[in-house]
Amino acid sequence: MADEDTGDTEDTEDTGADLIAAYDYQLPPELIAQTPIEPRDASRLLVLHRQTGAIEHRAFRDIGEYLAPGDLLVANQSKVLPARLHGVKESTGGQVEILLLAARPDIGADCWEALVRPGRRLHEGQRLHFDDGALTAEIVGRTPSGERLLRLTPSEGTLEDALTRIGETPLPPYIHAKLANGERYQTVYAHDPGSAAAPTAGLHFTPELLASVRAQGVKVAFITLHIGLDTFRPVSEERLAEHKMHSEAISVDAETADLVNATRASGKRVVAVGTTTVRALEAAAQRADALRSRGALPNGDVVAPVEGRTALFIQPGYRFRAVDALITNFHLPRSTLLVLVSAFASRELILRAYEEAVRERYRFYSFGDAMLIL
Repeated sequence: MADEDTGDTEDTEDTGADLIAAYDYQLPPELIAQTPIEPRDASRLLVLHRQTGAIEHRAFRDIGEYLAPGDLLVANQSKVLPARLHGVKESTGGQVEILLLAARPDIGADCWEALVRPGRRLHEGQRLHFDDGALTAEIVGRTPSGERLLRLTPSEGTLEDALTRIGETPLPPYIHAKLANGERYQTVYAHDPGSAAAPTAGLHFTPELLASVRAQGVKVAFITLHIGLDTFRPVSEERLAEHKMHSEAISVDAETADLVNATRASGKRVVAVGTTTVRALEAAAQRADALRSRGALPNGDVVAPVEGRTALFIQPGYRFRAVDALITNFHLPRSTLLVLVSAFASRELILRAYEEAVRERYRFYSFGDAMLIL
């Protein structure tokens, strides 16, 4: 199947929800979690019921109480690359730092989009060396938004091998504490390397909790969405319609698509682990819509396999096709992630839940607590 950029969304409601200022809230800085809690499933869980507006306060290890036999749990198995690299310019020996954001196979093998420092002094054609030449990068271009395009060449082995040896795990800029164990910024089911940030809603699961969920008759499936630049970039435009999403690589295979379709057909729920999973599944639903319009897909199928990139920006007014419930963390103000969960549960209800979480001293952001939206 050809790659497809699934970037369409639907009209926002004309109620002020199209202004980014409507997705702001006050967060005391001390509630930004700096370290992961141990064990993973000891984090707190705020349960939000969309139909009634009711809120419950639980522990994440209780998640199985809200799942039923026949439900399908879908998670993002993307793995965070040790994508922060410190090196020198070949021409001058000056210090450089790069953060790999997204693979760009459309340009060539081992080509990547990256943030670079110092950006103004790094131009096309320049070569950078890391770890005494264990890895070399050549700047081959730049994106419209200013990121550099790099061709990476390891001195031996694969690029993944070189990054594992010399790279650092990039943490979000709001985390200032040093991470003692890099595996705590990976989900226990991380499999496909390629993300610049972790799909953090999945950090709460342990192997034992997943086994318990499966034992109660809940199916578990995986998609891949490699998380890129938008995780680090707040919305700067006043109106949501003016914000351009940075596209990210996604893969929803036939096995997962079949499970989603069978679950929906049986009247059971598809429970997405994280906003990235929502975007991947909804992109697969848009793919199904496109195929159905050409008579190439049965009417009963909600999603279709998709392999490519998506720039899907989900905002209030969007009609969800594939996802019935959502496990997610607490997101930054004025972010596309907060906009997405507001589309899923209504902006007013989400902001009320966030106010409650602040009052109850929940931990926020990547290493923080979780929310289950039913």
